[in-house]
Amino acid sequence: MGAYDVAVIGAGHAGCEAALASARLGLRTALFTISLDSIANMPCNPSVGGTAKGHLVREIDALGGEMGRAADAAAIQSRMLNRSKGAAVRSLRVQADRRLYHVIMKKTLEAQENLDLKQAEVVGLETENGNVKALITKLGAVYGAKAAIIASGTYLQAKIYVGDAVYRSGPDGNLSADMLSENLKKNGVSLRRFKTGTPARVHRRSVDFSRLAAQEGDAKPVPFSFETTSPVRNLVPCHIAYTNASTHKIIMDNLRRSPLYGGRIEGVGPRYCPSIEDKVVRFAEKERHQLFIEPMGLDTEEMYLQGMSSSLPEDVQLEFYRSIEGLENVEIMRSAYAIEYDCCDPTQLFPTLEFKSVGGLYGAGQFNGTSGYEEAAAQGLVAGINAALKIKNKEALVLSRSNSYIGALIDDLVTKGCSEPYRMMTSRSEYRLFLRQDNADQRLTPLGHAIGLISRRRFSAFLAKLAAIEQELAEISKISVQPSEALNKILEERNSSPISASLKFSELLRRPQLTYSDLAPLAGRPALPDEISEQVEITVKYKGYLERQLEQIARMQLSESRLIPPDINYSEITGLRLEAKEKLDKIRPLNLGQASRISGVSPADVSVLLVFLKQRGYY
Repeated sequence: MGAYDVAVIGAGHAGCEAALASARLGLRTALFTISLDSIANMPCNPSVGGTAKGHLVREIDALGGEMGRAADAAAIQSRMLNRSKGAAVRSLRVQADRRLYHVIMKKTLEAQENLDLKQAEVVGLETENGNVKALITKLGAVYGAKAAIIASGTYLQAKIYVGDAVYRSGPDGNLSADMLSENLKKNGVSLRRFKTGTPARVHRRSVDFSRLAAQEGDAKPVPFSFETTSPVRNLVPCHIAYTNASTHKIIMDNLRRSPLYGGRIEGVGPRYCPSIEDKVVRFAEKERHQLFIEPMGLDTEEMYLQGMSSSLPEDVQLEFYRSIEGLENVEIMRSAYAIEYDCCDPTQLFPTLEFKSVGGLYGAGQFNGTSGYEEAAAQGLVAGINAALKIKNKEALVLSRSNSYIGALIDDLVTKGCSEPYRMMTSRSEYRLFLRQDNADQRLTPLGHAIGLISRRRFSAFLAKLAAIEQELAEISKISVQPSEALNKILEERNSSPISASLKFSELLRRPQLTYSDLAPLAGRPALPDEISEQVEITVKYKGYLERQLEQIARMQLSESRLIPPDINYSEITGLRLEAKEKLDKIRPLNLGQASRISGVSPADVSVLLVFLKQRGYY
């Protein structure tokens, strides 16, 4: 049926980014999906971003990915989470028009040069000499491919659970992919079962919003994409409701009817996004749990009940939803359900996301054991880049824990593995003060440009931005601010000590109560774009902390620079414990830094490994 350089299996958030990256790098690419109507689908919450996830979207954009641009275009509400906290944990989140996001992404894929979209279920891979050779569809078509990326989401051997009802289905009533799993196992890929779930969708007219707390978007929304110039739309509010003792009693009285607690669900669910029955059981001391009532889009009456996923029977769902204030007359349009699916053990992958056992085969997204659209898109982008770079015989992209949340995400997966669906959080990064969402372009755009995903025009604009930041930092280090009635009034209002003698602008800006916009008019500084003044302010305020973090990063990079030969025989290293030999042989770390993060490998084992490599003349 034809031959491609790269074939991507699955057109969710991982598959879209993988296919676009490969095609934009000049590779002839095919994107296979069971349904073209489900491209970039949001089967769970209709939003992009959130705590730590917003960091991932900003990094995807900085590297040349698509999610940030699509989210900006489809946004109907935008909020910066943790705005009152430090810069390290601020994260952007947008409520998206679900169908519009799909339309935007589908159109982007259709218009992309070098990319073919195909509605077909891939049921098998053909390999030759341990490398990907071709894909086979359910209709018997064979497509040649030099590389394949599995981005199957929650479709592999998928089962839906609602009370006693159990049936084969993918999310949102789509067909499940039931044949690819066995073929992957025959090719040496180890699979396991994970589970996730989604809440009910309810009709807007059945919600009494007068009894709920409204949650408005930001007055001045910030876009995800560094390229977005038009204002992000802020069109609708979300609302907050709470469970109560009656809700919890209904759930506990019917717990026996839950497939999660009845033992019918085999897969492991996400710890950080549990079902409502799981919350009630695990946090029995809590009097209430928060839920968010979010619009699915501008052209639909469906509302999403975030925080209330469940696999209880429909009648129980209706009863406990109606026990919540504001939802007493709620009408369910789509019932909540749990979904169980096959995914791989990500320790089978290199940090490039290529399988160790099959050359040219890559994994991305929920197939690698993660949860969330943003984690999926980040992996898809990296897999697509690396598949293209391998075919071009160029050096692979391996992001580091020290330069990105994406690097920390992938390192966690391939080095430590995951026993449950993995979710990115700011606490997973050791360097989160440096890895902020606001400076994602400074960390990754040069890399995206070098790869070929950032245009010359965009890179020139980025360099101009850097120059403006550096110029302003230099200027305010020389300028002194004189004491004045206006300045001291601001200082008193902000609970900061007034001044009686001149101070450098930068010294005043270090005070936590003051912002660049407070001081700039008093120092005669011109109005700067927000993206410039924000970077100036953060750089000044966190100078000492950032310097210490950069020192930590330099030490980590030293261990990362000590490469381990890929053909090393760990069994012959005297002094290594048996567990360490087994773990090192399984993970096959690329360097000493990665080796030190493997569970079961102690600092003493790393020291033994270092001595061995020095004796063999590697360092």
